Amino acid sequence: MSRSGPAGSAALPRLADDNLVLVLVIGAGILSAFQVGKAPVALQSLQIDLGADLGAVSWVLSAFALVGAATSLLIGAVSDRVQARQAVTAGLLLQAAGSASGALAESLPWLLAARALEGLGFLAVTVAAPTMVVSSTMPRSRNRAFAAWATFMPVGMAVIMLAAPLLGELGWRGLWWANAVVLAGYAALFAVGTSRPAVGTASQVRHEALLRALRDTLRSPAAWFLAAQFSAYTASFFALFGFLPSILRERLGVGEGAAGIMSAIAIAAGAVGCIACGHLLHRGFRASRLLVLGFSTIAFCSAGILLVPLPGEVAYALCVLFSFVGAFIPVVIFDAAPRLSPRHSLLGSVIGLATQGNNLGIVVGPAVAGAIAGAAGWQWVVPPVVAIALAAAASAYAYRHRLEAAR
Repeated sequence: MSRSGPAGSAALPRLADDNLVLVLVIGAGILSAFQVGKAPVALQSLQIDLGADLGAVSWVLSAFALVGAATSLLIGAVSDRVQARQAVTAGLLLQAAGSASGALAESLPWLLAARALEGLGFLAVTVAAPTMVVSSTMPRSRNRAFAAWATFMPVGMAVIMLAAPLLGELGWRGLWWANAVVLAGYAALFAVGTSRPAVGTASQVRHEALLRALRDTLRSPAAWFLAAQFSAYTASFFALFGFLPSILRERLGVGEGAAGIMSAIAIAAGAVGCIACGHLLHRGFRASRLLVLGFSTIAFCSAGILLVPLPGEVAYALCVLFSFVGAFIPVVIFDAAPRLSPRHSLLGSVIGLATQGNNLGIVVGPAVAGAIAGAAGWQWVVPPVVAIALAAAASAYAYRHRLEAAR
């Protein structure tokens, strides 16, 4: 029996619009992740062109997140009071401007400033986008939608790493220019494609006092838990994967192009892990157990990759496993945020604080790992990574009752 009448005819366009919004939001995330992934690809070229050592150039990875580590909560609270689509569009344009400025950089400080601008744009996208995911999905399908959204980072990083062979043709400056053009074009597409306001967007709470939102978020143990989990994940992930092409060249003796492709494959396993986690959550698997599994796997794989003298092929398999199972963690965080938020109007603020933890991890992970590896060797990166991962696993287990009660 076919659906007819006003209700039926209106439902199909609404569903189509929501699906388009979700696709465009994920696309914005993927292009934003390009800006994270392009730095590891170009790390060796940057060292040569700018005359910097590994410890100094590692800040090209960390500076991207430096602004976010300091301001994510504030930007999240502000995003609760503006149209989320406007925040995402502005974020894409800021990243385009930062990438163009970076392409013109003649010194490392100039490039670091441009990366900070890119990081501000990345932050605007990743804080506002989950609000659009909520508004464009039904509750019964939301965990799978968040799993799809969480793929933006591994997919974006994998795709941009496949551009490693192009470095010989474009150079790192050409790669930066190409990203600027693509980001600007996509910002226009996104603005047009999401022009129909979604029900339940952040604009409905714009009148709530900003300081009250900040206060209530900072008083929420759940928000701090999500921030700590995200920080532990990104610090551990980028301590290794921020330098993965270089590590693979060392361990396997492969060239720059092959190392980029192998890194892309390993990181792409994280996208598969995101989808798998969404399926597991939908089937009723406990979020706390998925967090414990993710962090325990990170600890195990880190030791095998950097410390234990395993054959190169086995070490690479552990990289893939690290990426696949570790990707459970951000999916659980994004999925839990709407339920653990003290109230719906604070979702952007809670995501902002979680993203602040995420950015703190991106700042600390590569900077500390690069300094340790440059001074003492990669094997000495293992103790801090394992300690962080195991502490996060213990925290997730201790918080299990609150995490499961919210589901």
